[in-house]
Parts: sequence; C-alpha cells; structure tokens
Amino acid sequence: MENQDKQPGNGSTGPHSFTMQGWISCAPFERLLNMSILEASDGAAVLSMPFYIDYAQGGGLMHGGALVSLADTAVVMAIKSLIEPQTHFATTDLRAKYLLPVKEGTVTARARITGRNGRVFQGQATIYDENGRAVMEFYSTFKIARDARIKGINFEEKP
Repeated sequence: MENQDKQPGNGSTGPHSFTMQGWISCAPFERLLNMSILEASDGAAVLSMPFYIDYAQGGGLMHGGALVSLADTAVVMAIKSLIEPQTHFATTDLRAKYLLPVKEGTVTARARITGRNGRVFQGQATIYDENGRAVMEFYSTFKIARDARIKGINFEEKP
C-alpha cells in the first residue's frame, strides 16, 4: 500500500469550519478536483473539470466517481441559483449512466433543475467531453433540511 500516511490539508478529520468565496463557489472538495463554475443562474449551471492523472482509474480512464462529483456539483449550483443563500440541502438519491469513456481533456457538465416539490428538488446533468460528445447522463434528488441554515461555514460577500 502506498501513500497511507498522506494527509491533505491540516490532517484533521473534523468537524470542519471554513470560509467559502461566496454562495455560488467551489467548496474544498470541488477545488481539489479543479472544478470551475462557468455559469449558474435561473436553475441551470455549467461547470468544467480537467482530466488530471490523479483522477484516473486503474485502466487509465477518468474515474467514474470524479464524473459523478462534477455532475452532482453542477446540479448543486443550479439549485443554489434558485434558493436563499446559506440554505442547507443535500443529495438524497442519484443515478448515473455512463455513455463513453473519458481518456483526456476537459469535461463539461450542463445541469438543470427539472422539478421541485416543496423542499425536494429533481435535477439532471449531462457531461460532455472536449469534442462535445455526451459521456454521462446524471439524475438526482436533493432535499432542503428542516433546520435549513448552514452552520460553521462562512460565506464571503461579493462586492
């Protein structure tokens, strides 16, 4: 086993407190994956992520978990564009359908909210490779928490 003692950040296992650049901005995990938010408004979002070697699975393809993370985050940003800042919500269900392997380049997720019923949101995202080919379809459900105010995380105000 290699790198068992490698600890990112400060080595703490939580609970964590940190500052975000804004309500619609990348969290620490999303920054770890080098995600970029290209747009997020009116219940839709577009995010991109490069395929670095650290995101490869054993066969040299982009890891499916990295793709799911991008799609999930894209739907999150679409939801954030519709709700009150600092509202606590989470993924409760997801389904991913892999269409083509990713071998290189940058992938782009295009997400949109497909429905809302009270505190529950339905979302959909498609991930495209650099050639514009759909490589994954993603469907998810999110729920706003009853105690909906996020605690322990600071959000910087944008000028």
